Amino acid sequence: MIRELSFLSLVLLLLTATVTPQEKENLEIEEMVFCTAVEEREPVAVDTVFADTVGQVYCFTKIIGATDTTSISHVWYYEDEEKANVNLAVKSKSWRTWSSKKILQEWDGKWRVDVVSSQQEIIKSEEFLIKPTSE
Repeated sequence: MIRELSFLSLVLLLLTATVTPQEKENLEIEEMVFCTAVEEREPVAVDTVFADTVGQVYCFTKIIGATDTTSISHVWYYEDEEKANVNLAVKSKSWRTWSSKKILQEWDGKWRVDVVSSQQEIIKSEEFLIKPTSE
């Protein structure tokens, strides 16, 4: 009986030693802005309100805290409906990246972008507004 318990204890010890929980990423968003362009890795014409004639909006993020190559996603929502999900690499402790979304003129209203870690956790969420030019 003691021999069986010792064997069982050894098996449990080996299993817990080899199954470690996935290390939590400590990514932080140092900067997250919306703009009409990105030039030389910097956002241009930063705002939170754009005319419905804008054509395209960029979400620019600066991520810090990566300890290894990983990824994030920019998940674009229009009126709480997902419109795009863009996977972006993060390759150093301080990394700038961006995605863009073409905006149809009839898509006026509230937009949101969630920055999501590779572990599917929302790191940060920001909103912008598309205003009709007829107002």
